[in-house]
Amino acid sequence: MTIPTSTITCPECGHKETEVMPTDTCQFFYDCKGCGAMLRPISGDCCVYCSYGSVPCPPVQEAGKSDFPG
Repeated sequence: MTIPTSTITCPECGHKETEVMPTDTCQFFYDCKGCGAMLRPISGDCCVYCSYGSVPCPPVQEAGKSDFPG
């Protein structure tokens, strides 16, 4: 079972926003709702949820990544 939501924390301003993640794709860009910064994945991560979210994206969850706090 995958967790459908993740709380993104902006590395620029610290704003937190809980979002419903896409289930069949990775999201490469995300505009912070606090400061407007455009977030991109950290090198080695597939998407913004894997880099800045409380849980990784559904495709990564389904692939069996076990080092997330979910």
